[in-house]
Amino acid sequence: MELRPATLEDRSAIRSVARDTWHETYDELESDAIDETIDDWYGDERLEESLSKPGTAFLVAEVDDEVVGFTHGVVSGAEGDVLRMAVHPDHQGQGIGTALHERLCEDLQDFNMERVRAIDLASNEGGQEFYERQGFERTGEGTVEIGGQERREVVYTLEL
Repeated sequence: MELRPATLEDRSAIRSVARDTWHETYDELESDAIDETIDDWYGDERLEESLSKPGTAFLVAEVDDEVVGFTHGVVSGAEGDVLRMAVHPDHQGQGIGTALHERLCEDLQDFNMERVRAIDLASNEGGQEFYERQGFERTGEGTVEIGGQERREVVYTLEL
C-alpha cells in the first residue's frame, strides 16, 4: 500500500471509491440520493478546490497502482476536521483506513492544530467504531441534508 497526496488525475478514482463505499455503507439512503450526493460533493470543481485550498490535506491510498481509499481534512485555527474518509469495501479491514487517518493527522499537525474532529452519519456504526478505535470521543451531534432529507450526524473529537 502506498499513501500519497491526491492529484487532479485522481478525481474519477476518488468518486468511484466514494460511490461504492456509500452504496455499501448507507443502506437507509436511496441509491439516487447517494449518486446525487457523490456527484455534488466529489464533482471535478469541488475536488479541484479541495486539492488547492490552504490548510488542507487530501490523501489517497493505492494498492497495486489502484486508488482504494482516500481522506480529506482541513485546519481552521486550532481545530482540524476530517471532511471525508473512505476505503473501498473490498479493501476494508486491511489497515488502510488507520494508515490514512494517522497520515492525515500528521499532515494536519503541520498547521499547529490542537484537536481534530470527525463527523459521520449516525447510522454508520462501522465508522463510529473506527473513530473510537483511533482514540476519538463522541462529543456532539448535528444534521446534514442528503437527498432532500435531514440526516442525523455524530461528531467525534480527538485531542492531540
